Amino acid sequence: MSLIDSHCHLDEKQFDSDREATIDRALAAGVEQMLAIGTGDGPPDYEAGIRLADKYDCMVASVGVHPHSAQQADEETCKRLRELLKHPKVVALGEIGLDYHYDFSPREVQKRVFIEQLQVARDARKPIIIHTREAWPDTFEILEEHWAPAKLPGIMHCFSGGPEEAQRSLDMGFYISFAGVVTFPKAINIQEAAKMVPGDRFLIETDAPYLAPAPNRGKRNEPAFVAHTAAKIAALRGQSVEDIEVLSCANFRRLCYTE
Repeated sequence: MSLIDSHCHLDEKQFDSDREATIDRALAAGVEQMLAIGTGDGPPDYEAGIRLADKYDCMVASVGVHPHSAQQADEETCKRLRELLKHPKVVALGEIGLDYHYDFSPREVQKRVFIEQLQVARDARKPIIIHTREAWPDTFEILEEHWAPAKLPGIMHCFSGGPEEAQRSLDMGFYISFAGVVTFPKAINIQEAAKMVPGDRFLIETDAPYLAPAPNRGKRNEPAFVAHTAAKIAALRGQSVEDIEVLSCANFRRLCYTE
């Protein structure tokens, strides 16, 4: 078995007591690489993911300002992100986007910081990782104006839409990343999207410590559990688990390591 967890938050305090053991369990389960998302607690700390990637050979990192933390961004934010995108283990900018469920930052501030970070990623020629919750129309509007013309790829993280949102994302060059939610019985729209996304355009993630897949739903999520999501996607698509492993790993490498 060979898998890549394309999105996890192992810097979170939930892992403080057993972070090393969590990583060991992932490796033992066949997870060869993990993308440590570098949004952390927001500015002025931009290096949550880099600290992990520097310590563990099996990790790469992203940097970025989550929409929850958008109001913490200041005039130094974009400058700092531009510098950190040059780090050899930073493969993407994210997660960035819009979250209208919690509105922890005002929506107009979320939009401004989102657009500013898109420009940073465009200049650096790095893929982006998108977080969107209850904000599909504004997310698409911003991406179609400020990202799609650059013809650069990105990831729709923890995909929460259906076939229509998936197709619109694919048309802009995005990869669709499925998390444990796809294993939930009522996630019919997400499951339908998982069936129709082309084999060269999907990824698998945990979003650990959040959203553990069945049969671990309700527990703290961790990268080892990505195997359950792979198995569900294989069943939905009528493919072998081995095919899903090979395809998702190849897709991640193509996205994150092709200049």
